[in-house]
Amino acid sequence: MGWGPTSDKTHGSRWRVHPLFVSFLLCISFGVFYTFYLFGNNPNLGYYGSNSLGCQEDNDGSWGIGVFYGDSPFSLKPIEDMNIWDNKSAAWPVANPVLTCASVTDSGFPSNFVLDPFLYAQDDILYMFFESKNPITRQGDIGVARSMDDGATWEHLGVVLDKESHLSHPYVFDYNGQIYMMPDESSKGDVRVYRATEFPLKWKLEKIILDHPLVDAFIIQHEGKYWMFGSYQSQVTCQHLEIWYSNSPFGPWTPHSKNPVSGPRNGGRPFLYNGNLYRLAHDERVRVFKIEVLSVHNYKEVEVDLGVEKPTKGKNAWNGARSHHLNVHQLRTGKWLAVADGDRTVYGDVTSRHMVGCGLIITAGSIIYIICWLLGFVKCLVTYNSLKRKNGANLVWERLKLRLRLNINPNTYKGKFIVSLLVMISVTIMCVGFWYIYGGNGAEKPYPVDGRFSQFTLLAMTYDARIWNLKMYVKHYSRCASVREIVVVWNKGKPPNLNDLDSTVPVRIRVEEQNSLNNRFKTDPLIKTKAILELDDDIMMNCDDLERGFKIWRENPERLVGFYPRLVTGPPPLQYRPEKHARKHNGYNMILTGAAFMDRELAFERYWGKEAESGRNTVDEVFNCEDVLMNFLYANATVGSVSVEYVKPAWAIDTSKFSGVAISGNTQAHYRVRSKCLEKFTRLYGGLSDRKVEFRRRKDGWDL
Repeated sequence: MGWGPTSDKTHGSRWRVHPLFVSFLLCISFGVFYTFYLFGNNPNLGYYGSNSLGCQEDNDGSWGIGVFYGDSPFSLKPIEDMNIWDNKSAAWPVANPVLTCASVTDSGFPSNFVLDPFLYAQDDILYMFFESKNPITRQGDIGVARSMDDGATWEHLGVVLDKESHLSHPYVFDYNGQIYMMPDESSKGDVRVYRATEFPLKWKLEKIILDHPLVDAFIIQHEGKYWMFGSYQSQVTCQHLEIWYSNSPFGPWTPHSKNPVSGPRNGGRPFLYNGNLYRLAHDERVRVFKIEVLSVHNYKEVEVDLGVEKPTKGKNAWNGARSHHLNVHQLRTGKWLAVADGDRTVYGDVTSRHMVGCGLIITAGSIIYIICWLLGFVKCLVTYNSLKRKNGANLVWERLKLRLRLNINPNTYKGKFIVSLLVMISVTIMCVGFWYIYGGNGAEKPYPVDGRFSQFTLLAMTYDARIWNLKMYVKHYSRCASVREIVVVWNKGKPPNLNDLDSTVPVRIRVEEQNSLNNRFKTDPLIKTKAILELDDDIMMNCDDLERGFKIWRENPERLVGFYPRLVTGPPPLQYRPEKHARKHNGYNMILTGAAFMDRELAFERYWGKEAESGRNTVDEVFNCEDVLMNFLYANATVGSVSVEYVKPAWAIDTSKFSGVAISGNTQAHYRVRSKCLEKFTRLYGGLSDRKVEFRRRKDGWDL
């Protein structure tokens, strides 16, 4: 087995490759090709799209930091619910997370993730200190970011503490007119305090205040004393909460008589609200405890509800798996601001995926061995001479395997079927194994633009005969990361009960009085996002395709950005043709709005403007061509520049073909009507023939 001598028939070649090795190599090639085909052009493999040294997959997770607002610490809502816009970063509205490893890495400080945020306010400027994991040293450093707009956007300023040991939990506090930081540096075996010499970037070790290691410690002043809370670091756990007290934050410190106190590890800065003191803690989620008794002889805390809604989009949510830190702060306006960390993966995810992937590859290799054995490339597991030295039980087993091979003869139809089936199974298992190793954790994440995230509204038009489509549509797309709301334009029949729709985002049904395709573009003041994705209810594609399209639209908000290109070419009479015509001529000048992003104000105002009245009447007459009209209106308004942009979906399924309720069921008749629309709209609004955009012109490769 393996390499061996050859006969004269090998043209003098001295060695040959064993078929078992060739089979395994081919199977691996399938797996590698499959992996690169699916993920080779996907920047989300490094979280948040960073291709630099930072933002690499890490066993500790892919943490980011988000912002929340509320009227109290117990009514916090994520920033996207506040409808805050940032025009400079194309965030309409700004969405969490507001700070990621990409934000830090792009500013020149490589980071794999950011977590443990602490706020410090100076007048109207907010500073956020946080742990940033250095991908080179594999240890935590302390970074700082600044916000000038009450936490809506953040500018990373740099790394303020970088030590030989791991740093985290940068608790910042005031004392006697000075600013101090007490990071978690428990690996040193003590608790250390640093003083700001040039706030916020330069810090100097002031004092070792406790010769005892505490994890995630903080100091508060309460009833005339200073109290330090932290968890004792044993070899296996940090769940032993300890309390110490002193007359000064610099000690000497006295242990509480109740130590160790029963309670989970600290999860942020404690806070006062309505005269009550609260401690934040965490396991996989942030928890809040009301401190009812705190004295040198006694301690009592009771857990209360924080009131923060749990993420509903699973791995597609930036904090879908866990969150372990929260810092609340009351703004000058009286509103409350909070920063929290979150992760979409669990601890050890990379290792577990690699173990499963390697196990599957070994399994595929075992199947390949069986195939080669059935084909006769491998005669037996051992030589005949070694068989004679085996005991009776082993000899019976070897004879049984030989009989099995003879019963499954690869020269018969039955044998060929079994071998073919095993080949397909082994290739499939190999591909799945490579997917586990290289395909990430399965999350379909959003793509940042200028380091910011945003959201869009999904709009679908349907009627009563397609309710089954709608249920599947809502369940699938509501879990996409950037979808904020789904608006259903109901054209005919009795609308469904919202309770019948399985959605992770709000769903609103807008019932129309008239069954008209023009309703697709009707102005809707209740829509809060700038971006609208018009997506027919019978089109199913993956969330990553939607996220790619959303990124391209945010970079080109004046264009129609969609997934179905068409090419209108002259001379007259113009004919409406399928996508293969555009492919044949390597270009497109129209994007079907049945799957397209657009600016809700820009697009809808154009569509309902006076100049489009004749076109809208035509749409009602033929019950068709509303998307054709929108393309002509965009082209007419953007003379001399590109008005459409194409993004290729990995896959798309038209579910209406399985139901028989498609509006355009008769393709030829449908095309004839649209060809007439092309002629009429050309006379009304000018031609499209000179607006051709070539495929493969963008560097991202998403327009192939």
